[in-house]
Amino acid sequence: MKMKNQNNDFLKELKDIVAKIKLVAFDFDGVFTDNKVYVFQDGTEAVMCSRSDGIGLNALENRGIKMIIISTETNPVVSARSKKLNIPCIQCCEDKISELKKIADGFGCSLEETAYVGNDINDLECLREVALPVVTQDAHPDVIAYGKYRTHAKGGHGAVREICDLVCTLLDATN
Repeated sequence: MKMKNQNNDFLKELKDIVAKIKLVAFDFDGVFTDNKVYVFQDGTEAVMCSRSDGIGLNALENRGIKMIIISTETNPVVSARSKKLNIPCIQCCEDKISELKKIADGFGCSLEETAYVGNDINDLECLREVALPVVTQDAHPDVIAYGKYRTHAKGGHGAVREICDLVCTLLDATN
């Protein structure tokens, strides 16, 4: 797994951060999906997700990490996918950072014990506030600098699985 700055100091810092993570929050579009939408003649929409994400999410859950999806979207595809993955989701969220703070508090943790995975400017506040800000490989240029880790996979192409594997690998290395 290639890190943003592949030096020992960065890896140690990342391990120290991950050791404290209790919650991973995800944006949906551009993280779970390839940020494209397929619109059918009847107006319904579909998106593409990676099936491999489920295995990674189960591994996080098995290590006691809480997860949530926070999306500005109102599309039923978000809730359908989150239900299939057994992850709670908040939709139609215009103030992601306020919602994330409430969620973290509800799970009994702080933002210093939270990772956030995003890809666009509506994720900036969350990326700025959490202990482990993560951006996808194909994130909007305005948010790339805010990620402590940038995935090699693009959104919808295994980025979620990559983050899950990273967190699990680093947690296992600290135990």
